[in-house]
Amino acid sequence: MSFRTTPSVSYVEDVSPGRGALPPRAWYATSDAESLSLNGSWRFRLSATAGAQDDSFAAEGYGAGDWAEVTVPGHWVLQGDGAFGSPIYTNHLYPFPVDPPHVPTENPTGDHLRVFDLPDAWPADGTAVLRFDGVESCARIWLNGTELGEFKGSRLPHEFAVGELLKPAGNVLAVRVHQWSAGSYLEDQDQWWLPGIFRDVTLLHRPEGAAGDFFVHASYDHSTGEGTLCVDSDVDGRVSVPALDIDVATGESVTVAVEPWSAETPKLYDGELVTPGERVPLRIGFRTVALEDGLIKVNGRAILFKGVNRHEWHPERGRALDLETMREDVLLMKRHNLNAVRTSHYPPHPAFLDLCDEYGLWVIDECDLETHGFTEQRWRDNPVDDDRWTPALLDRAARMVERDKNHPSIVFWSLGNEAGTGRGLTAMAEWIHGRDTSRLVHYEGDWNCRDTDVYSRMYAPHAEVERIGKRLDGGPGKRRELPFIQCEYGHAMGNGPGGLADYQRIFERHDRLQGGFIWEWIDHGVTHPELGFAYGGDFGEELHDGNFVCDGLVFPDRRPSPGLVEYKKAIEPVRFEGADGGVRVTNAYDFADLSHLEFEFSYQVDGMPTGAHTLTVPPLAPGESAEVKLPAAAPDGDGAEVGWTVRALLAADTPWAGRGHEVAWAQRTVAPRAPLGTATGAGPTAAGDLIVLGPGAFDARTGALRSIGGVDVTGPRLDVWRAPTDNDEGASWQDDTRWGVLWRKLGLHRMRHRLDGVEADADSLTVRTRVAPAARDVGLRTVYRWTSDGERLRLTVSVSPEGDWKVPLPRLGVRLGLRAALTESALWFGSGGEAYPDTRAAAKLLRWDASIEELQTPYVRPQENGARSDVRWVELGGLRVEGEPEFWFSARRWTSEQLDAARHLTDLTPGETVWVNLDHGQHGIGSQSCGPGPLPQYFLKAEPAEFSFVFSAIG
Repeated sequence: MSFRTTPSVSYVEDVSPGRGALPPRAWYATSDAESLSLNGSWRFRLSATAGAQDDSFAAEGYGAGDWAEVTVPGHWVLQGDGAFGSPIYTNHLYPFPVDPPHVPTENPTGDHLRVFDLPDAWPADGTAVLRFDGVESCARIWLNGTELGEFKGSRLPHEFAVGELLKPAGNVLAVRVHQWSAGSYLEDQDQWWLPGIFRDVTLLHRPEGAAGDFFVHASYDHSTGEGTLCVDSDVDGRVSVPALDIDVATGESVTVAVEPWSAETPKLYDGELVTPGERVPLRIGFRTVALEDGLIKVNGRAILFKGVNRHEWHPERGRALDLETMREDVLLMKRHNLNAVRTSHYPPHPAFLDLCDEYGLWVIDECDLETHGFTEQRWRDNPVDDDRWTPALLDRAARMVERDKNHPSIVFWSLGNEAGTGRGLTAMAEWIHGRDTSRLVHYEGDWNCRDTDVYSRMYAPHAEVERIGKRLDGGPGKRRELPFIQCEYGHAMGNGPGGLADYQRIFERHDRLQGGFIWEWIDHGVTHPELGFAYGGDFGEELHDGNFVCDGLVFPDRRPSPGLVEYKKAIEPVRFEGADGGVRVTNAYDFADLSHLEFEFSYQVDGMPTGAHTLTVPPLAPGESAEVKLPAAAPDGDGAEVGWTVRALLAADTPWAGRGHEVAWAQRTVAPRAPLGTATGAGPTAAGDLIVLGPGAFDARTGALRSIGGVDVTGPRLDVWRAPTDNDEGASWQDDTRWGVLWRKLGLHRMRHRLDGVEADADSLTVRTRVAPAARDVGLRTVYRWTSDGERLRLTVSVSPEGDWKVPLPRLGVRLGLRAALTESALWFGSGGEAYPDTRAAAKLLRWDASIEELQTPYVRPQENGARSDVRWVELGGLRVEGEPEFWFSARRWTSEQLDAARHLTDLTPGETVWVNLDHGQHGIGSQSCGPGPLPQYFLKAEPAEFSFVFSAIG
């Protein structure tokens, strides 16, 4: 009898971090020592289970010619056109049975092979190190048939000594990667589960006397303007900084006058660490981070985080990012006034931190740790409170700190995210505090602040943040003495987030509140041939959390969403207020004065600028204000609206934007527009089955408008429905304020219109209706009163609610249809971009034009979008519409009902009608897809309302 034994894979379920890897050390990209990138095309074989194949593939001479190929860095499930499995998205649920440290037998395992030769110039002396910067989730390594070890900790570097194993040609590197391992229990981080070697693989020559680990200590004394530099190094050497005339031995301190580093003024000095065998370039930023007077201070000044959480993402390559994509992220952040990043929920590719150093962003560097799925077991068996797992936790903390410790941009180490509390976290905090006294420690789950240096929360509503700012929140004594940040707020899922400007005003009102970080930077949509961008469930996952993975300020292709534009405005670093005959300018930077900006002023009449003027503003220091006289008198608008706009622009090119880039702006109305004319004088007349009133033709039986000045019109009639946004829908764990759910329950998506009467008198046509949902006793008595002066047609809509309305309305206005063939674009005076009641801080009021396609916002899951606010008038489809008061308008080639039914943008098919909404009111947006809903002042209550529009044909 013969039988085959299954290869041992016990290491996969071992709670230890692995074996064979070298101790962690500082990461650097370049030196004068040789290196060889092993990125590129690798041979690949996928097995369904961890033990399906033996280890013979790792031997020299193994024939892998019939294997497939994958690109490294990369994720195998994003390659091979589905032949290698599919991505899985869950927010916090583990996609396997929770039985730590065990994982399923069905454990996709990818064997990777790379055969390489050493370059001709590769030195024969010294040793070599093989470095893996990121592998998900467990890897076992062989070189030339010799096993090097295995490791877990997907987003952390691991190095192996390989010098004696190398040969000039035909080196065989074999890597077995398991999708699931004990380490997966520590990596439940609200993202796609994507196995593979997704960061760089590099062979590093280590000459005799090469640099080992080193720690650059570069502090700054704001009282003297001096910096102190000391570089601790495992290998003795010298440190030079030519610009500062520094040349000292490692371990020695030197103090000189320097320019400090900050996110606003990221001054870096080029230096070099020279050991007997290697020269390592250094980029040194002098800064001191401290907890003083209950505040987070850098270089002696309290800072205000205007930040964002950033997952690594590319719609085609997943977390395998290239340098230019990372640079694009940083440049977009800087151009939108962001000053901080939380690296949710793991250390990023180290090149991203280099960019933060270079361009200037505060960083909370977060450990590769989250055990969120244990909430389903009420945190039972949570690894962070189980001593067996503590070595793995400490290993992850050490690999983060040692890798990243030489980046001046990092001001906080974060223990991880949503992992409950426990002894393991305390051990991590104690180790980090002992290893690096130059930074602070963060962890949101520690509400009692036992292990942390800051009180951190997620999604605290505005009122609670205000109480915290006033120190009325209670809690342990230590917590009351600590500063507060919102490490996550403003959930940017779909249309929104709302209320950002309201949060920012609260942050700026109380010193204890030191800002926060929007969740999150980018939608994690996956490029899909049929769906455009796919999200959870689109790959047939058993468990998934739908489009909850699409909650970013930029779309998957990195186009800014309206949410990012709104956030830029809310956090702009210069404030403007109207003053008598002038404008009050305030510097809201933490460090920079205003000398790097120039200021432009212009009037506009009916939304059209009349010419720009220079506004002379002194170089105010942070916190200072000045009143500046206006450079010109306001023009006579002759009944048109007159306003002014002031803009703060970059005065010179910077590394992140060119001269003229807009940093901040404000507008004020000097003279309001004249009231709309009454549009009366003409009376209705019968014409067969029509009633004619001025330019309007109406159905004589129903009173429905048919045309205006020969332009065919469907409607208008009252409309209260919008395709619920992700924030309208709310989250499953929230209370009874999930308005999208309640609106559907009430039936607002299927309102019925009852005609109660059509009345014509000497000067008007009146249509009386009742609009109500089936099966409910609430309704809206709606009266349409039409008048005309012969050229224009005026509609006044009066709405009176009936019954006990317990919910706000989604919208209140009228909807009409125009022929799509004649409605390709719109011209209007109002906000330029999408805006809703609590997302209109960035609503710049000018005259704009756009195609109907450009009026749509391409949220990955279709929903209400594209409304323009504060509209005085709009021209489209041969009509001009003026409003009293101002109104919202949107126009699209599908109905709200069709928009609501779509799950992807590809589900939307343009029809022959452009549907136009003219809204008197819109309900606020909020951020209830994970956070709080709209503030009460942004509710659209069901209450009596009256509003008017004046229609006229163009030409």
